[in-house]
Amino acid sequence: EVQLVESGGGLVQPGGSLRLSCAASGFTFSIYGMSWVRQAPGKGLEWVSAVNNGGGSTSYADSVKGRFTISRDNAKNTLYLQMNSLKPEDTAVYYCAKGPSSGWPDGMDYWGKGTLVIVSS
Repeated sequence: EVQLVESGGGLVQPGGSLRLSCAASGFTFSIYGMSWVRQAPGKGLEWVSAVNNGGGSTSYADSVKGRFTISRDNAKNTLYLQMNSLKPEDTAVYYCAKGPSSGWPDGMDYWGKGTLVIVSS
């Protein structure tokens, strides 16, 4: 059974940093691309970032480019999202998602339950 468990969310002041983690199990993590998406209160889902299976290719939404860094440790079956210079508009539930095929994640077929990030003074 595929499981994705996010952690690392919390309350942080504007300008602060957080690192989210996503522990994966139930599939061969190193084969699949992975993504982070978020949902702000009262809004729809927003794609945030993606990484290919090997970790060498990444992509970011314009809203987070230059502030967030996606990475993965295939030996630990874990996906990360380092978030710096956080803004109140980054407040959201953050989800990790598995790509449906090997390589680049051109879609998402499994999701975690999310971790809440609140950016507020």
